[in-house]
Amino acid sequence: MLLNGRVARTGFLALVSYFLAVASVFGQSEEFEKSFRSGTEALRSQQLETAAAEFARCTELDPKFAEAWLNLGLVRFQQNRLDDAIQALRKSTELKPQIRGARLFLGIAEYRRNDYGAAAAALAKETQSEPPNADAWMWLGVVRLAMGATTDSVAALEKAAQLRPKDVDILYHLGRAHMLLSKEIYERMYQADPKSWRVHQVLAQAFAEADRLDDAVKECQEAIGLRPVEPGLHQQLGDIYDRMNNLEMAETEYRNELKIDPNNSAAMYSLAVVNIERSKADVAVDLLSELIQREPKSLQLRYQLGRAEAQRGNAEAAAQSFAAVVADPRGVDPEMLRQSYYQLTQLYRRLHRLDESRAALDSFVRLKQEADQAHNLKLEDKLRKSGQEEQKQ
Repeated sequence: MLLNGRVARTGFLALVSYFLAVASVFGQSEEFEKSFRSGTEALRSQQLETAAAEFARCTELDPKFAEAWLNLGLVRFQQNRLDDAIQALRKSTELKPQIRGARLFLGIAEYRRNDYGAAAAALAKETQSEPPNADAWMWLGVVRLAMGATTDSVAALEKAAQLRPKDVDILYHLGRAHMLLSKEIYERMYQADPKSWRVHQVLAQAFAEADRLDDAVKECQEAIGLRPVEPGLHQQLGDIYDRMNNLEMAETEYRNELKIDPNNSAAMYSLAVVNIERSKADVAVDLLSELIQREPKSLQLRYQLGRAEAQRGNAEAAAQSFAAVVADPRGVDPEMLRQSYYQLTQLYRRLHRLDESRAALDSFVRLKQEADQAHNLKLEDKLRKSGQEEQKQ
């Protein structure tokens, strides 16, 4: 479901089908019953003109039958006759205030007509009468975001996400709402104190996320100039230099961070990895050994220690570290696991442990083939979905 007025047709068809009123017509005339049944079947099969005619006939035969007005509203909604849809849906709620789904589609129709106040009122009532309705909460969040009520939008979308945690439409709107809320907060922060070091820190983060790394460096340096001993700033700058592959400056900033906060394990880890990349394995081993004393169960640290020991030519110690990684692969990054087996292939051969080297090679080849197969399947699925989207358009 999109914000620009276009809607995902298949998603709305499912939603309309779900809320289509199939009411008891006991006590109604045979003609009414026939028209209601015919209209229901026509709507389900997307014969919209027939459905509209049949439900309109029902409202003439019994103007107080709320479900007929609801279904007529659903048809008019799909025909994009929003004024007619709103009129029919409002009539259904007047006749039967608790009728299920009417205010949801009324709210969506009002939103598409850019009447955000009316849309929010209808959707809020829908969430009150049916709290488990994730669609109502989602659309209430979408409408509130359009109104500029970002905080309220986030609250509604969080509720929708709790009800349907894996719904990608809800998660998309929630992510967008959080992004806009963050932007608003940063703008308020800038207005409160444009010269604050925090403003430069935030700008550095924004530039880094946009891959404008030179600008990110400048903003981070501005923040450090205003707050030279603030924990985290030198680490942030080190991370930016690392992304730029300026490892010398990255190492300098990580060391500056550790002067301010010697217990910063993340900075110490980053410093160790940079030292491995700069072939300063002895420094890396010292740092990683200290970190392992803090986190003895960390396989990520074991992996990096294996890299450093291998670089030092200490094959036995390196093999022990990589063996610890493959011994308990749960939660290990797949690439790290594959590389651990690859390293063991080389190290065991160097140690003349040929059977173990072949076994490690077999595991590496198997994992590589599985990764390649998964990548190909993902690519095929992406191409298939792309083809389906083109056919819909």
